[in-house]
Amino acid sequence: MSNEKLAAPELGVIDVQGMTRQSFMIKGALAAGTVYGVATVAPFVSEAIAQEGGGDVDILNFALTLEYLEATFYEMGLKNVKGLGGDAKELATTLQENEAEHVKALTEAIKGLGGTPTKAPGVDFADAFSSQKAFLKTAQTFEDLGVSAYNGAATQIKSKEVLGSAGAIVQIEARHAAAIRGLNKQPITESAFDKALEMEEVLSAVKPFVKG
Repeated sequence: MSNEKLAAPELGVIDVQGMTRQSFMIKGALAAGTVYGVATVAPFVSEAIAQEGGGDVDILNFALTLEYLEATFYEMGLKNVKGLGGDAKELATTLQENEAEHVKALTEAIKGLGGTPTKAPGVDFADAFSSQKAFLKTAQTFEDLGVSAYNGAATQIKSKEVLGSAGAIVQIEARHAAAIRGLNKQPITESAFDKALEMEEVLSAVKPFVKG
């Protein structure tokens, strides 16, 4: 499938190196977003977590893996994006700080539940740092992806306390997405509700993209 036919080609070139369940699910979420757009990610994540049968610790580790990716994206972007400056650099700095705090909070929450926080996966962001425009485009897609992924994971959370914590984070991710969209001169939202395809369609389409 050529990039011209992909809903989010910028996600298709991001390489996540890792063999944990969480990194594998992130690859699937990226693939779902690549093929059909980030609105399809929520049902994919919900179904994937349900199939795994994991508890709240596994869900938090999935969220932690996503936050690792986002924190690393902004950290590397601030160092490597050509021509990054002004409002874009200021926003990227704020977002990186927020994502780092999310990593810290999720790590502590996992330990509080008696679990072991997953390690950060290796990642290659390809050409996302080639220019400020490319960086902001990928940032917008990443933030939209994060919101959808959290929404999908939330349906599987059992603890009210954990659900409350996830809700506090996803609200910030949504604000990130809106701020990035503003810089990109894009509408704050595409519609009043996220649209999603049937799960079978999404799983079938992303299967070739998901590698161990």
